[in-house]
Amino acid sequence: MRKYISKNPLLKRIIIILLLALAIFLLMLLADHPKLVERYYSGGFYKLICWVFHPVLNLFPFSVGDVLYAVVVIAIILGVVRIIKLLFKKQFEKAAAALLGWVIGMQIGILAFYLFWGMNYFRPSAADRLNLRDTAFTTANLKAVTKLLIDSANACRARVTAADLVQSNSTIYQTAINAVKAVSADSASFNAFHPGIKPSMLTFFMNYIGTSGYYNPFTSEAQINYAMPVFNRPFVACHEMSHQIGYGAEDEADFAGFVIGIQSKDRLLRYSAYHLAVDEFMHTLRRRDTTAHKELKAMISKQVHQDFVIERDYWINYENKLSAISSIFYDNFLKANNQPQGLGTYNRMVLLVMAKYKAYWFTGH
Repeated sequence: MRKYISKNPLLKRIIIILLLALAIFLLMLLADHPKLVERYYSGGFYKLICWVFHPVLNLFPFSVGDVLYAVVVIAIILGVVRIIKLLFKKQFEKAAAALLGWVIGMQIGILAFYLFWGMNYFRPSAADRLNLRDTAFTTANLKAVTKLLIDSANACRARVTAADLVQSNSTIYQTAINAVKAVSADSASFNAFHPGIKPSMLTFFMNYIGTSGYYNPFTSEAQINYAMPVFNRPFVACHEMSHQIGYGAEDEADFAGFVIGIQSKDRLLRYSAYHLAVDEFMHTLRRRDTTAHKELKAMISKQVHQDFVIERDYWINYENKLSAISSIFYDNFLKANNQPQGLGTYNRMVLLVMAKYKAYWFTGH
């Protein structure tokens, strides 16, 4: 039997596909057991990944993940060409073997994704881990907090100097890394192991798909769009490194990035965090109370307002159909990974911020 299988490449690959499918199925069974994921994966195996990958890959000044993705894309193109050639030559068995090889490759990619990072999607939510379960709030509460955030953004923007706005990307990255390390030292929920952020070599393409940064789960690297408006970069760096820490969901990474940013003493980073928060809260307020939204919009300083205009114009300049297609793909990806609201997940950061400061702001404690 073993000799027959070894002489039949198609059968051999089918057996490998079935075994890999079983492995993926067993791994996904853990998705329904967040406490086990937290204890044995997020608090165990994933920490080992961080200890090994982060210090090693941080030695490279470029993104190894970008190179990996480029190699995969080239390999796919060459593979498609090869399969087409085999079909034209009527070498159907070889074409079938090649196709099965791609299926195996995809399955290995799925396993690697979840083993190296993706299981963090299925750990208990940040609301549970940080004891922020009380996420109910009134429109009056929302308006009050939004006003406080606008005041903070206005004040932080007024402190930002011309020199802050022309500082190098490397300085911005190091400031964000230092901020992550500072919070990590004070909170077990923000434990970071050799955090790092890198400019993505794919920034040109990221502009056209409307992406400010991304986390590579295969290399454990956080990448940033280095060309977007300078006041966006510090927060995005903290957001992507929050994924590196183990915050899987986008709303949680936004929240973690916000917490890291506002605790920093760096002027630009603090403003960057409040700038994002004002944007998120104003969108939420507009859906609840357009009159209140209009009232608070008038309170945003001219400098902050101009930054929103600059940010909007930057992305509009690259807007195209590719961006819409990528949004649909990413929306479905989020829904498949324990984020049923898809891209709407980003806006749930408001719930976490409200829960964190609710007692302080509304009870006077």
